[in-house]
Amino acid sequence: MEEVVVEALRLSGRDGRIAAAREVAKYNSKQRQRVAEKGVISPLVLMLSEQDYEAIEAALFALLSLAFGSERNKIRIAKSGAIPEILKIIQCQIMPLLDLAAAALLILSSCTQNKLEIAASGAIQLLINLLNLNCDNVSMQAKLDFISTLHNLSTCPQTVGQLARSGCVVSLLQLIYGLEKSSDLVEKIMGLLEEIVSSSDIALKEAAETGGSIPTLVEAMEDGSTQCKEHAVGILLVICQNCRDRYRGIILREGVMPGLLQLSVDGTWRGKEKAKELLLLLRDCSNCGSKSKQSKNVLLEKVMREIDRGERGGTSLKLVEEMIAKLRT
Repeated sequence: MEEVVVEALRLSGRDGRIAAAREVAKYNSKQRQRVAEKGVISPLVLMLSEQDYEAIEAALFALLSLAFGSERNKIRIAKSGAIPEILKIIQCQIMPLLDLAAAALLILSSCTQNKLEIAASGAIQLLINLLNLNCDNVSMQAKLDFISTLHNLSTCPQTVGQLARSGCVVSLLQLIYGLEKSSDLVEKIMGLLEEIVSSSDIALKEAAETGGSIPTLVEAMEDGSTQCKEHAVGILLVICQNCRDRYRGIILREGVMPGLLQLSVDGTWRGKEKAKELLLLLRDCSNCGSKSKQSKNVLLEKVMREIDRGERGGTSLKLVEEMIAKLRT
């Protein structure tokens, strides 16, 4: 039966090839590996270039199935020329082919050997442009897959510089600005931004100096999901570490302290550690300034002492939260 399917993909007419592709999509892992070794991938990739919705859909489902759980097949699919064809399908923005193509690109980008080829194919700029496109043609799932694909590419040292130079940091910050900070999409974007900013001086400078970026990061740290808060404070920390004298005042003026203190109490383990590091950088040890400023500095010192005591079991979370509430006034 497998031989018949392979033969149909190579030699049959339209209906026979579509039926064969649909059959491949149903195969179990052992069957998928066998037909891949018999050369089923190349004819499936050829189907992607046809001006036929059903053929493209069937081929995408089959290729997704073949790629799932197999690094070898992911490499074979890329080497067969699938990446440019997948990008063309994404560019056409035809639903639901766009969702399938986005999923296919994501799974191929998870393979280390494919990352450079994907980056070199123009995928980065295309995905950034589509993420910022305000239309119904790009579903939320496709956007999540685009961000995950870019995140996969950002883990490759050779592509992180390309990501930074693409202007994606500014684009992603602008995208976050208009979104609900607690959304899954913002969480994914913040994770990607932290990865890029932590790896590239170009991206770090853009994140620090783009208009509205600091307020956006502070808002994400206050109102985002648990993971979003962790990523946001990580970015703010990197910015402040890069040049404390330059960015400390800017961050403080955005009213970061209450949210930062709250995160140091009830964030993830990593979020707490990042929050405490940033708190140490933001603390003002001078005695100058208005009485209001001095009063808040004294209160901040008290809160931090209570947090330290709390970690040793010496104070209650309620007391710390009451002090944080005072800082908000």
